[in-house]
Amino acid sequence: MTASGRRGTARLFLGSATLSLIPVLVLGGFLAASYRTEARHRGIAEGRAEAQLIAQTSIQPFLGTGPIASSVKAHAGDLAHLSTQDQSGALRLRLRDLSGSVVFSSDRSGFSERPEDEALDAARGETVALLTHVNVDTNDTGRAGPAAVEVYLPLFPPGSSRAVGVLEVYLPYAPIRADIARSLRGLLVDLVLGLGVLYVVLFAISWSVSRGLRRQVTRNAYLAGHDALTGLPNRSTFMQQAAESIARAVEEHRSVVIAIVDLDRFNEINDSLGHDNGDTVLEQLARHVERGLDGSSTVARIGGDEFGLILEDVSDVDSALAGVRESLNVELEISGVRVTMEASVGYVIAPGDGDDVKTLVQRADVAVHVAKRQHVGVVHYDPEHDHYDPANLALIAELRRAIGANELVLNYQPKARIAGGTFESVEALVRWQHPERGLLPPDRFLPLAEQTDLIEDLTDWVLARALTDLRQLHVAAPIGMAVNVSARSLSRPDFPDRVLRAIDEAGVDPTRLTIEITETALMSDPTRAAIALSQLDAFGVKISLDDFGTGHTSLGYLSSLPIDELKIDKSFVFDMLIDRSHGAIVRSVIDLGHNLGLRVVAEGIETAEILRALGDLGCDVAQGYYLARPMPVGDLPRFFATTPLVQA
Repeated sequence: MTASGRRGTARLFLGSATLSLIPVLVLGGFLAASYRTEARHRGIAEGRAEAQLIAQTSIQPFLGTGPIASSVKAHAGDLAHLSTQDQSGALRLRLRDLSGSVVFSSDRSGFSERPEDEALDAARGETVALLTHVNVDTNDTGRAGPAAVEVYLPLFPPGSSRAVGVLEVYLPYAPIRADIARSLRGLLVDLVLGLGVLYVVLFAISWSVSRGLRRQVTRNAYLAGHDALTGLPNRSTFMQQAAESIARAVEEHRSVVIAIVDLDRFNEINDSLGHDNGDTVLEQLARHVERGLDGSSTVARIGGDEFGLILEDVSDVDSALAGVRESLNVELEISGVRVTMEASVGYVIAPGDGDDVKTLVQRADVAVHVAKRQHVGVVHYDPEHDHYDPANLALIAELRRAIGANELVLNYQPKARIAGGTFESVEALVRWQHPERGLLPPDRFLPLAEQTDLIEDLTDWVLARALTDLRQLHVAAPIGMAVNVSARSLSRPDFPDRVLRAIDEAGVDPTRLTIEITETALMSDPTRAAIALSQLDAFGVKISLDDFGTGHTSLGYLSSLPIDELKIDKSFVFDMLIDRSHGAIVRSVIDLGHNLGLRVVAEGIETAEILRALGDLGCDVAQGYYLARPMPVGDLPRFFATTPLVQA
């Protein structure tokens, strides 16, 4: 927290502490007022008790059962001492009859006054006491005298329960008040001390809680902008900093690089060693990335195994990013297991590739997926890589509907054995009969589907339709069916079960199905791919490695997989008689496949000369327009009946 932030927080706390003092003071005032009220009640109670004592000891022993005036006359001498304050302790003492009239007064006052209401209440048996001042009544003359407890109580003759008169007495309140004040002063001191201690305790608690809350607020503010695991800025902070860097770059007429780094095969670590060890890997790699950057660059964790980079003032972008990638190509020891990490990097350069941060990050994400798919390490975004323009997004939404509406169609291209020229299988090729755009080729919508989970629905549909057509295909000899599968589908744990379920529902022999996968699909997640292919192979499903020669398959890894055939990419076959290097590649793939005990298929054959050349090289199976173009399933029986052999 900054110094100004700390000062602001301190001022806020002091203001809060001052405000919290107000209720404490209000409570203190309330308690003090309660004490004063209680003191008044105690004073009145003491006055009543003293008046009762005067009545019992100095007046009632001399009363008879007759009118009080008769008793006063009969015992005038005995009651004479009541006229002296020093004797009675009263400021004023009067005796009244039951009608309220004064029959005796220590200061000879009140004989002509109207009876007091309090006196009449006392005549009916009620004791009345209140705080007042002598002569404060309007019917008294003279100025108000000292404070007094004014008491009216009924008088009873000895042995009688019937009142014969009323005692009106004014007792000095000052001694009572002084006595009460002494005890009240102690209570007030205790009150002030207690409230002071209470406030200090509350202040300390408030300070402690406030301090904890400040720490928590600071922590929350940090976590809001940083990744809790690695301590790096998170995606939100990355986007904000990237936007600021792009704005500065545009203003200063220079460029800034936005890159995304994606760890390769990180899921294998999580699956094999557990997520805790995966977190350890991420923490260590975050430090490696930081060390691989200079002070003007920013690194953030923007996803599970993705890091975002902002590079400013970089003269050689490819070298800088290659260095970052190299810093991640390290060997780590995790729980006693040594693991080798690799990464793929995709990047954009602003403002050349755009000036909107969301668009740029999306494009960098597209580039990193291309880098992972093609195993090329570092890729600069190219618009041709991007399948996420608005028109394509709309097409994806339409494709989801099209699968359910049966707008997709399958055409089948026959494949033949070169030795003998007999047709042995077909490859299922999906098309989309769009209601407005007409027949769309697979390269128009398959790349879009492969970027989403929609590819799973599409794969399931193609498998089910192709196997159903295979079961219903009535030809002289049973033929096989080849279906292409994407990398996304192959990496799904449930993929083998879905294939086997489709075979079972169609009621066909599993050995008649060939799953075609590309080298890229095989290497995008080799571990899962090996598991899936082994499960399918165990049930007799054949595996074909499509577009062989364009990827980076390790020969050692290739020999360990349950693969039945290699399919030479048509880009090498098409001009093998013209391009000597392509001819050499075709020859090498055929020899490699045979040495590994695999069949070799050549696709893209468009002339008899190429077919003969492949036959001379020992290629096993041929496919291409020279043999047959893709056709609907209904045309296959007639084609096989009329074209039993391929002529080279």
